[in-house]
Amino acid sequence: MNMRKDITNVVFDFGGVVAPADLGTVINRFKALGFYNVEEYLNLVRQQGFFGDFETGLIDKEEFRARVSKEAGREVSMEECRDAYMGFFSSVPERNLGLFRKLRAEGYRLSLLSNTNPFVMEWALSKAFDGHGHSLDDYLDSIYASYEMKVMKPDERIFRMMLESEKAAPSHVLFIDDGPKNVAAARAIGINTIQATNGEDWTEDVLRFLA
Repeated sequence: MNMRKDITNVVFDFGGVVAPADLGTVINRFKALGFYNVEEYLNLVRQQGFFGDFETGLIDKEEFRARVSKEAGREVSMEECRDAYMGFFSSVPERNLGLFRKLRAEGYRLSLLSNTNPFVMEWALSKAFDGHGHSLDDYLDSIYASYEMKVMKPDERIFRMMLESEKAAPSHVLFIDDGPKNVAAARAIGINTIQATNGEDWTEDVLRFLA
């Protein structure tokens, strides 16, 4: 049974929430490829330029690789691109995995709503995700990825699309994100929100909210 009858769905961001995000490492890895002005494109919440196009599904992995190669002044392989982008993530805290198990056991429907791309999701949906042979979709009921939805947070449309697919009223949803603009956009349409801090434990905040 749910702890709170009015909340049916709990929705998580990926980078900075499900998995801590390391901006410094990803920047250094792209610079090591020869892409020295990568900081113009990357941040913890919403990517810019062709990185943003990649996360809204406007370009695919091959086009992204070609653009990185152009910026680096040499042919960069797909594996090099993947390895550089995956500098964002190294592991998933056990406390987060434990919370997912607990909330599902109590009857909540769990979802991901993330500005993300195929490199990250290929890892997240692989058995390497949690270090125990389970993928992200073993923990969650549904996954909403910006590059598949062709829109990124904080655009209101991505939240509306998620709500429609989940058949959930905004007031019945709790959304956790580390981006202030994303949290504000969700709250503006009536979704309950918690703003997490990248790298810090947000699980107790969720449990307190649902108590």
